Amino acid sequence: MITVSENAKQHALDLMQQENRPEGTFIRVGVEGGGCSGLSYKLEFDNVSKEGDQVFEDKGIKIAVDKKSFLYLVGTELDYTGGLNGKGFVFNNPNASRTCGCGESFSV
Repeated sequence: MITVSENAKQHALDLMQQENRPEGTFIRVGVEGGGCSGLSYKLEFDNVSKEGDQVFEDKGIKIAVDKKSFLYLVGTELDYTGGLNGKGFVFNNPNASRTCGCGESFSV
């Protein structure tokens, strides 16, 4: 399962409203090759499910992830931070054995 922190939930809802996203919009997360640690996170809004999606709902936020990415993201919490190192969504991934300094890429 992939979960969402209260902070991430609120910021996602705010962004969906600001961007006038249609009813049924959800968060799509994924993993792709790249970044300084080997794998990079992807995060976007979507409103069309794809064949093979794993779909979760936490705190009223729907999250979709493709099967391949799910293997890397199982147990991950999507959070939002506004700290000194910048603000934005972050992945708290228990499967990552190493992350880069900016937190945008990881390896397992």
